[in-house]
Amino acid sequence: MKLVVRCLSAAALAALFSAGPARAFDFFGLLGGEEQPPEPSAEALPYKIEFAGLDDQPQLERALQDSSSAFRLRQQPPAAGAGLARRVVADLPRLVEALWANGYYDAEVTASVVGVTVQPDGHGADAAALAAERLRGQSLAPIRIEVTLGEQYHLRKVAIRDARARAPIDEALLPRKVYEPDADSPARAAALQSMQAAFIDELRAHSHPLAKVIETKPVIDHREKAMDVTVVVDPGPRAGIGKVSVTGAPGIDPDVIRSFIYLEEGEDYSPKTLADARKSVARLEAIGSVKVEDGAALDANGNLPIVIDTAERKRHAIGADAVYSNVDGPGVRAYWMDRNIFGGAERLRVDLEGGLAPFGSSPNYNGLSSVHLNDLVGRAKASFLAPAALGARDDLLVDGIAVREKVDDYRAYFGNLTIGARHRFSDIASVQAGVEVERGHTHDAFGPHDYSLLGFPLSGSYDGTDNLMAPTMGVRAIASVTPYVKTLSDSVGFLQSKAQVSGYHAFDEDGFYVLAGRVAAGSIIGAGIADIPASHRFFAGGGGSVRGYRYRSLSPDEGFGVPVGGRSLLEASLEARIKVTQEIGIVPFYDVGAAFSSPYPDFQSEMRSSVGLGLRYYTAIGPVRLDVATPLGRRPGENRFAIFIGVGESF
Repeated sequence: MKLVVRCLSAAALAALFSAGPARAFDFFGLLGGEEQPPEPSAEALPYKIEFAGLDDQPQLERALQDSSSAFRLRQQPPAAGAGLARRVVADLPRLVEALWANGYYDAEVTASVVGVTVQPDGHGADAAALAAERLRGQSLAPIRIEVTLGEQYHLRKVAIRDARARAPIDEALLPRKVYEPDADSPARAAALQSMQAAFIDELRAHSHPLAKVIETKPVIDHREKAMDVTVVVDPGPRAGIGKVSVTGAPGIDPDVIRSFIYLEEGEDYSPKTLADARKSVARLEAIGSVKVEDGAALDANGNLPIVIDTAERKRHAIGADAVYSNVDGPGVRAYWMDRNIFGGAERLRVDLEGGLAPFGSSPNYNGLSSVHLNDLVGRAKASFLAPAALGARDDLLVDGIAVREKVDDYRAYFGNLTIGARHRFSDIASVQAGVEVERGHTHDAFGPHDYSLLGFPLSGSYDGTDNLMAPTMGVRAIASVTPYVKTLSDSVGFLQSKAQVSGYHAFDEDGFYVLAGRVAAGSIIGAGIADIPASHRFFAGGGGSVRGYRYRSLSPDEGFGVPVGGRSLLEASLEARIKVTQEIGIVPFYDVGAAFSSPYPDFQSEMRSSVGLGLRYYTAIGPVRLDVATPLGRRPGENRFAIFIGVGESF
């Protein structure tokens, strides 16, 4: 006797679409269900189960397996045939529900145990149990689930009704484009549940934080193979942001945390605003995690209270990495950091960097044996940040650095101390001003040069990107201007300006295809090229500039035949960041740039360009990159290609 199961009650149909997805945990199915069942024995009746008629649809087969108790419990065989038959009988309505949830409303399901058909009412179960018992200790009992799918139904119409107004929802709150199904949208429960979640997200984005779905009413049209759905939604009252409370992180002054929260009581409620608040608080390096939660009810003013719960990060951290380029030389970097020195999220960080001076095409380089002590370069830096130390949105910054630098065409030794104050307008925009003192010595084509600098840097920054280490959308910009005043006999007076803008655009929601671009420019006015310390002149070339050329090797030569630096700079880069998998990506890129003798780019120097291909390995701390570049219009003695290895994107 053939068993056909085709009908469920209207209540069961509605439950498919109103309840959340009931996914069973299949421990033994984690490897695709390939494990072998237990061997036949006298104590139990192990079995094997087969799903047929699914037209090679592995996702649908997975859905049936998840809904089948017999499949999930196959590693725990019953002691008797009756128990095995009961498992299969109980599975039948579940299997039909799984098929309906995937849009197959005409599907037919038959089930047999050792060739004996069983029915939902239990008919055939006794005979199936006896047939299974005959195999005890001899072989596995075969169970076969035969499915006749029929045509998959499509979602034809979705109507949204306002539970309060007892009328269709106002399109100003929920535009039709949010819920209008495509002509070929399958009538799957998961798709409709996702659509309902989109309804609520849209209403919350329109300042209705208490919106909820009241009822879902699906109607099946068997003749047209279609489903129409009416969803009753309670949008709730329109609300603003209420009182913001800060909890957690007892070791950090809550006023400091509040200074990074830019929510204003009474402003329109918005999930994006709350997400921005979470991201802003997370910028505090002493904070390990941030959770932003809605209050349970509106306050007396019709606003929704917000709770921001934080957790502290481990106070101390150390780290190290290495970089390498065949034209710029190798290098190592290490740091130590205290993230919360005095309980106000103050951060002290010490960085040490060291490496070999880039020999480039120097004929003096004949392997490591030709490396001498004076070929070692590096820097030591200590930076201190005290957030909200000067006011609710005003931070104190102190940076000290000592540098030993050597390239093919100059060497420099200098120390710099900068003290500044930063004002944060929001979580993405700030300005900074301070005082800078530098003392150093350079030796280049102009000869030796001892110098002192006293400057007053002013800068502004904007970061509207979605990710600090690997952005996929948004724009970043930073600009600075520093007047250096002449105060001592060996000091130099000039005005130095720098600016860089980078933009990122993802062509898909997952950020697998990202176009990234960068433009940088600089200018120095008020001093001749020979009077400006070599470390402050502009050069192009290297891993963060025009890849394919040696570090700081592109600039005017002022008649000396070697780069001496310029008084202005112009650079640009374009990258296509393409992920092959979630962890692996390739990056074709193009760089162009030059430094110029004049205070502004006059293009008297030739713009140099390069092309290349990068490989990325994406990790939790950022991408590891390998870039291979070749210069276009290669100069005599220039390397045919350059390799750069490091951590983080090039910009």
